[in-house]
Amino acid sequence: MRLLFLGDVVGRPGRKVVCDRLPALRERWRLDCVVVNGENAAGGFGITESICDEILQAGADAVTLGNHSFDQREAMVFIARQPRLVRPANYPPGTPGRGAAIVETHKGARVLVLNVMGRVFLDPMDDPFAAAERELAACPLGDAADAVIVDFHAEATSEKQAFAHFLDGRASLVVGTHTHTPTADHRILPGGTAYLSDSGMCGDYDSVIGMQKDEPLRRMLQKTPGSRWEVAPGEATLCGVAVETDAEGLAVRVAAVRLGPHLEETWPRFWD
Repeated sequence: MRLLFLGDVVGRPGRKVVCDRLPALRERWRLDCVVVNGENAAGGFGITESICDEILQAGADAVTLGNHSFDQREAMVFIARQPRLVRPANYPPGTPGRGAAIVETHKGARVLVLNVMGRVFLDPMDDPFAAAERELAACPLGDAADAVIVDFHAEATSEKQAFAHFLDGRASLVVGTHTHTPTADHRILPGGTAYLSDSGMCGDYDSVIGMQKDEPLRRMLQKTPGSRWEVAPGEATLCGVAVETDAEGLAVRVAAVRLGPHLEETWPRFWD
């Protein structure tokens, strides 16, 4: 199976690069499942129903979220009626929405999409390890799911690595989101799980994590409140990770994806 995960979509430039490039990539690489993190898609903070629909219509099979899941108040309502929008599974009980979803590919395969949020340097959450254990017990790889994609939305690389080793052999891909900066450590772990500490963002890299530079820089220099951060408006780079799995749903190939300005371009040449 051919899987593609795209990192945090930041504002209008991020949405544009996803909508412009994803349809052709699905056809060119003959992708079976695409998952996109959309937690910064609405002006850098949260997601709206229309934006979620836009990303899905562009070719995503599911959209994951993170610590900005409910920054847009309408998400509290529409997340319940959109089965392909997935917020972190370790939000407290009673939080609207779902932490995992089963996506059926055009070939009839079943892909479990799981979203979990870390706790190191982030708001306190329920135990991410226990949440992942619960969801995978309900839908194990090789039984109820033909592939498992896990978006671990976290700050610390140590927590991300520990989480990936915890799931090694039980997921097709564990990929980190949240820092908006792609890492160079994509690899296949000993048990067959593909891993990348952070997928990066789909946004303008002439920025501070996708935001216009002036206000973040001013705050760091002056340490005083100021204006709202605004999304950097330049051309965005598409960032993510591509994975190919075997019949058991474990990874046999993994490659970083970076298409656009400011960063060195790379893509899965084994699919060309």
